[in-house]
Amino acid sequence: MSEIIYMGELRTKATHLRSGEVIITDAPVDNQGKGASFSPTDLAATSLGSCMLTVMGIVAQSRNIDLGIIKVDLFKVMAASPRRISEIHVNLLFENIFDEHTKRILEQTALNCPVAKSLHPGIVQKVTFDYGIVSRT
Repeated sequence: MSEIIYMGELRTKATHLRSGEVIITDAPVDNQGKGASFSPTDLAATSLGSCMLTVMGIVAQSRNIDLGIIKVDLFKVMAASPRRISEIHVNLLFENIFDEHTKRILEQTALNCPVAKSLHPGIVQKVTFDYGIVSRT
C-alpha cells in the first residue's frame, strides 16, 4: 500500500506503492515543526472530507445524480494532554440544490463514510451541508 521514510527535521515522505504518488508531511509550527506541508493530523482530518466526497460520488454514480461541484471547508481542533485531534469541522458546499430525498441520501452517505466510522468516538465531527453555494466560476 505505502512506504514511509523519515527524512529528518520532523519530515516524512510517504509513497503510494501502486501509483508512485508522494505525500510529504511536516510537524506543525506549534509542535516544533516548520509547518511547510500537511501535518499527519492534517491528513487525518483531510481524509474525512475526502472520504465523504468519494462515497457520495459512488452513490451519485449508481443513482445518476449529478453532484456538480462540491467544495469542503475543513477545520481541525487540537487538544493537549495528550496532544490529539479533538474536533473536525466539515462544511460541504454544493453547487447544486437537491430535493429532500436526495439530500438525505447524500448526507447519510457522507456521515457514514469509512473514515468517519474509523475515527475515535472521542473526536467530535461537526458536519454541515450547504446547497446552492458553490459556483463554477
